[in-house]
Amino acid sequence: MKRIRARLAAAGRVTRGLRFRLMLSYVLVYTVLLVAMGVVFRQTIGALLERRMREVVEEEWGAIKGYLRIERDISIWMYDSVDPEEAAIVEKLRRSFLLVTNLNGKIIEVSNSYRTLGVETPKEISQLLQLPQPQWTMRTDTRDEKVMVRSGTMVDGGKTYFLALGRSLGEDQGLPDRFARNYFAFLPAMIAVSGLLGWYTAGRALHPVIELAKTAQAVSSSNLNISIPTRGSGDELDHLIETFNKMMERLRSGIEQIRQFSTDVSHELRTPLTAIRGQLEVALFTAKTTENYKDAMVYALQDVERLSQIVRALLMLSQAESGQLPLLRQSVNLSTLTADIVDQFQIPAEEAKVDLMSEIPPECLVDGDRVQLERLLYNLLSNAIKYTGEGGSVKASLQTGEEWVELAVEDTGQGIPAEYLPHIFDRFYRVPGHNDPEKGLGLGLSFVAWIVKAHGGKIDVQSEAGKGTKFLILLPKPGEVASKETT
Repeated sequence: MKRIRARLAAAGRVTRGLRFRLMLSYVLVYTVLLVAMGVVFRQTIGALLERRMREVVEEEWGAIKGYLRIERDISIWMYDSVDPEEAAIVEKLRRSFLLVTNLNGKIIEVSNSYRTLGVETPKEISQLLQLPQPQWTMRTDTRDEKVMVRSGTMVDGGKTYFLALGRSLGEDQGLPDRFARNYFAFLPAMIAVSGLLGWYTAGRALHPVIELAKTAQAVSSSNLNISIPTRGSGDELDHLIETFNKMMERLRSGIEQIRQFSTDVSHELRTPLTAIRGQLEVALFTAKTTENYKDAMVYALQDVERLSQIVRALLMLSQAESGQLPLLRQSVNLSTLTADIVDQFQIPAEEAKVDLMSEIPPECLVDGDRVQLERLLYNLLSNAIKYTGEGGSVKASLQTGEEWVELAVEDTGQGIPAEYLPHIFDRFYRVPGHNDPEKGLGLGLSFVAWIVKAHGGKIDVQSEAGKGTKFLILLPKPGEVASKETT
């Protein structure tokens, strides 16, 4: 009983499978096509036989007009009796399905074969003579053989007579039916073969899908370096495989980013947490006065504030990269915005003894989020002033091109060695060896990169150690943003 249930369950899985459904669809379509072909072929064979029979009757009709003469309602066959060929033709015509009458229906000549069909009455003959065209009818004799009969008028000696001539289909009359029987007898075998071919073809077609499923089952967090080779056919399955491979690339990138993020976060949070714990332990075991406790609490609060800044920055950056921080696009005069931010940094620049300059046209419009663009400028100018020594200079400039608005922030500070440039937009990354009295979070340039990308722009960094750094940002003009989104 268990075996029967197992077999039924296996059969159910097979019949519910995509391969079976594809095979069944193929068999159904193929069956309908074969049946339609059989019906069409049978009709075609019947039509061909009928046309051939009509041609034969037409030839014999013309031959009768050439050999038959009627005088005083008596038929006379005019032929050379010495010529055996003509004699055979006339004898064949007279023995065929032949009927000749006058206009009143009086029989002039009728063959014994025609009598088996039934001779028309004078009234029926009169009705046939009134028709404008000769009539073709399919009649059956006493032996159930089908006979093609042509009836019409014949003129001889200035008089009109009724003539009917027929031809038996003989063995050909059953040809369409025999073809149909033989064809439909083999039809189940052809359907069975089509089912096997459909099963095989569906299996071949679904092989990439099965491989895709196996590969997807093998995916795990520790096994992401897998892909499926395309077949090179450029069809829908190749497109599916390419989409899957691209998804795996994005998944690898995302998992790697998460791992790196987790490492960076744990590293960044460990330092202030360790400091807080150390300060509190020192205060707990060594503090003796109220001032000692207050100092420990102040230092701990400073580290807690740093932790809060890291968490807030990470949350905002995560929301931005996941699309939960949408841009509030509007027309922004980047010239006015840049001038305002430069004015805000004049006092910090003077305190750092850095010359802060700007080269800004009167108007420079972009389609963007004003708050995010302010954050971009704030981060770039803050870093530029921070890493530029006394007596150095920082310059912010704007230019308008045909498609882009170019924003440049350039300083004469410490510069960045070439080997560190590819990593400066990574989270928590800080260039080794930089003298940073106010150590930042290492997230500012990550925000800058996201803001530029979210606005459809480009960012480039040019730097040389000891000579300064230049950040070059290209933002699309309002018309170019609309055309790119449409495209």
